[in-house]
Amino acid sequence: MDQLHFVNAFSSGFAADYEDFFTGDPASDVVSLKNYQNCLFLVHKGAGAAGIVTFTVEACDDVTPNNTTAQAFDYKTCTSGDTFSAPAAATAAAGFISTAGADQMYAIEVDADALPAGYPMVRLQCTEVDSTAVDGGGIAILGYPRYAADIMPTAIA
Repeated sequence: MDQLHFVNAFSSGFAADYEDFFTGDPASDVVSLKNYQNCLFLVHKGAGAAGIVTFTVEACDDVTPNNTTAQAFDYKTCTSGDTFSAPAAATAAAGFISTAGADQMYAIEVDADALPAGYPMVRLQCTEVDSTAVDGGGIAILGYPRYAADIMPTAIA
């Protein structure tokens, strides 16, 4: 637990209705990687067998953000129980598309060292492909702090 920092990057500001989690093509809160080596966005699709979304990652220059740039990332999918796929690489422009179905998880990992200069922050962009309502939720998990402390400073302000 000392090597992880949990961030509620998918708060009600992200999705006003968790019963239609991806409506309106939401982006997560901007998360700073200044003090961490990586960020894992863990997204859960609950009930809703049809909704499909494209996940992309944007590197951000600040928390607003004033400027963004598409970022390549790695991901795993879990469409049954707790069995995840082998890691796959997503290109910056394309990201990847979820599959239709309920009770799924998506683990999306960004390496801080791969971010472009001047873009120390990231956010997850979710773009609906099929707008059928899907229950969902998520969290950002920051890993391996550069300077560990008993209580880590916020990564979203």
